[in-house]
Amino acid sequence: MISPSLLSLLADAAPVAKGPEPGMTMIVYMIFAFVLIYLISIRPQQMKAKKLAAQISATKTGDKVITGSGIHGMISNVKESTFILKIADNVKIEIEKSSVATIVKSASESSEVAVQS
Repeated sequence: MISPSLLSLLADAAPVAKGPEPGMTMIVYMIFAFVLIYLISIRPQQMKAKKLAAQISATKTGDKVITGSGIHGMISNVKESTFILKIADNVKIEIEKSSVATIVKSASESSEVAVQS
């Protein structure tokens, strides 16, 4: 039988393996979660916004667009910060460039399709 004093001596002599501190583990998980959220949601949105901004700056007269509110039309005039959008015969409205949500077809693409047909 092992005496209690020998047990306490063995317990003091044997090092106990310790894991990382709980605070450090939590910080690592938080950093991992932030990186994951950035890669899944923030970065794709930034890339999409950058692409749309480049397309809007390259738009010209004759391009067909859809605004954020769902109005379909063709650009009849380009100004510094606005477009004149033709939405029907003799109906034109002035919209902000930032309100364009989608560029449907550009004038050069539609002429290329007509030539190929």
